[in-house]
Amino acid sequence: MSYENWKSANKVCVIGAGTMGAGIAAHLANIGFDVTLLDLTKESVQTAFDRAKAVKPSHFYVPETANKIRLGSISENLDWVSEADWVCEAIVEKLDLKRELFSKIEPLLSESAMISTNTSGLQISLLSEGRSESFQRRFLGTHFFNPPRYLKLLELIPTNVTDLKAVEAFASFLEERCARRVVIAKDTPGFIANRFGMWSMFHAVHVAEKLGLSIEAVDAICGPFLGRPRSGAFRLNDIVGLDIMQDIATNLQTRCSDDPHMDTLNTPRSMATLMERGHIGSKSSAGYYRREGKEFLVLDLGTLVYRQPYDITIPSLKEHARKPLGERIRCALESKDEAGEFLRNHLISTLKYADFLKEEIAHSIQDFDRVMKWGFAWEMGPFELIDAIGPGVLGLSDQPYYSATDQRNFEGTFVQLAPQPQYATIQDFPVIESNDGFNVRDLGDGVKAISLTTKMGTITPEVVGGVSAFLDKPGNECIVLTSEAKNYSVGFDLAFFEQAISESNWQAIDDALLALQNLTIRLGSVKSVAAVYGYCLGAGMELAMGCTQVCSHPESNIGLPEAKVGLIPGGAGTALLAQRTQAAGAKKIVDVCMAISTGFVSANAEDSKRAGILRETDVTCFHPDRLIQTAKSLALFATPSNPPIWLQPIGPIAGMIDTAQEELRLKGGFTSHDELIADNVKHVFTKSNSFESALLEERVAFLTLCKTGLTLARIRHMLENGKPLKN
Repeated sequence: MSYENWKSANKVCVIGAGTMGAGIAAHLANIGFDVTLLDLTKESVQTAFDRAKAVKPSHFYVPETANKIRLGSISENLDWVSEADWVCEAIVEKLDLKRELFSKIEPLLSESAMISTNTSGLQISLLSEGRSESFQRRFLGTHFFNPPRYLKLLELIPTNVTDLKAVEAFASFLEERCARRVVIAKDTPGFIANRFGMWSMFHAVHVAEKLGLSIEAVDAICGPFLGRPRSGAFRLNDIVGLDIMQDIATNLQTRCSDDPHMDTLNTPRSMATLMERGHIGSKSSAGYYRREGKEFLVLDLGTLVYRQPYDITIPSLKEHARKPLGERIRCALESKDEAGEFLRNHLISTLKYADFLKEEIAHSIQDFDRVMKWGFAWEMGPFELIDAIGPGVLGLSDQPYYSATDQRNFEGTFVQLAPQPQYATIQDFPVIESNDGFNVRDLGDGVKAISLTTKMGTITPEVVGGVSAFLDKPGNECIVLTSEAKNYSVGFDLAFFEQAISESNWQAIDDALLALQNLTIRLGSVKSVAAVYGYCLGAGMELAMGCTQVCSHPESNIGLPEAKVGLIPGGAGTALLAQRTQAAGAKKIVDVCMAISTGFVSANAEDSKRAGILRETDVTCFHPDRLIQTAKSLALFATPSNPPIWLQPIGPIAGMIDTAQEELRLKGGFTSHDELIADNVKHVFTKSNSFESALLEERVAFLTLCKTGLTLARIRHMLENGKPLKN
């Protein structure tokens, strides 16, 4: 059988509208698939889907996407599976129920359809027993991580009769079309993620109880210091759910009786007590942490009662925090405080368990590491961490697991790591020029990256001048604008404006704005794509708007929040949005005007399109690890933009904006200074008679607002507190 058609699959039928099924359906609908969702009855599918739509954080980028999913019942609409290119079963994790369902849907399946079962630990080979050879050869297990919108890992599990070409084709489809990072796992209990990850989670609780440590201390140790998320150990338990942890542990103990380390999955004292009380984690508002209004209480592991959280100071964490991960853990292991005691008891055992398990559950140590990095958000996988700390320090073989280009296989010899250029990050490309605040990197094929190196991607006058000079040089006509910071850009350096305002140096402000405007417009005259992620705000957003196209990571927070510091966008942002919305109708003009006036920042990239901040022609790169390569591909075929065409808006726009302002005033919180800011935005939108005059008007408005004491107060408050001041 040929699996060539799988790459163009578009119709997906998800069966099972529970937590995972609804999440998978939402993710696939978000990225453009034609999705059908089935559950037992019409009532159950509607109830489950209504619950999924109310989940926080949301499964959907924009609420309207939920309306695109077709809902149906297994009892009345099971024949819909015959239309599907992919049937994704995600019903309750019961072997007999899944097998019964497969017997019903097999006669309905298209001969070329993909068929998968979503499970966190059931044996995949047992699920396809009794099915036809055609079914079995294209049947695989998937382990999506919850919630699918946010967690990119997918463990793909073939059986020993799955066609290897089907495995390859399905893995390619999931990577290319479904925005997943795929690890092919062995059909063993819990696969890689739950077999090792759950053991590690239970082990941390047992060690904390044994050593008499507080939850606050353990979470401080097991967070960013250990290269893991801020949820640490116990907050992660609450997020996963203690009941889910218990179910997985019980299943593993039943199926892994030959593993001598299974006693670690015995229920810890504190977990047993919490579950007896019905405190199973975040979904019950109480677990190891309990929500009380806006505050959290924490469980005392000694008394097993909730109390106010302690302020934790652990000397070794503070002393070694800025060192590279391996070095700081190596130093902490030698310390005499709680961190050293906990890591000696927990981390060493955990890494040794990974070494014990590796060959049984994974095809390579790189696959093992990737599961923990992509599924649990560890900075390093266990084998990378062993190398970074030093195997000898941990009592393991002194031979490393990795070299610069190779990994050690299970026979002890080194094999080459397969290159994956499609997932290259900006740091993977060579620097060909270093400047004040940005690097120039060679992306290949004649494309260069202007990559910000300032803290948080801050835009400074030096950056603006340097990038402008770079664009003036021949050979720099195809670029990607991006950043090397944790965020693309949080905007212009507020300290520059605070100093200039304090010194009444209005000329310096006007010069900076004019240079920024010119650069924004200049970017559109070359083949340019902005690759944005994280925060894309203020002047950084204006420069992105100037590019011929914006390519956004889906979870980007995008906007022009200048109103929060008493200003309006002054680097061509206001003028460009005024120009781009002129033909969109009066309501859209008013909505965009008010978005600027209130400092709107989107919840995600698709939300910014809905708000009119990004254009429909801008691209959301749904694959979380392909931003740079996607932006490069777009840059190669970008078309430099023509000078903006100015169309005078038709209709009573000013009056409609006044009405929108009045509604905000009546709701409260829209101050007289907010009104002044909004009036200046309105002036640019309604009084400018050309794009050039709009640029002038936005600079004049920006300077006018700078001269008010309330704006200076907002700027200073933001610089000092990192939060907006409402005055």
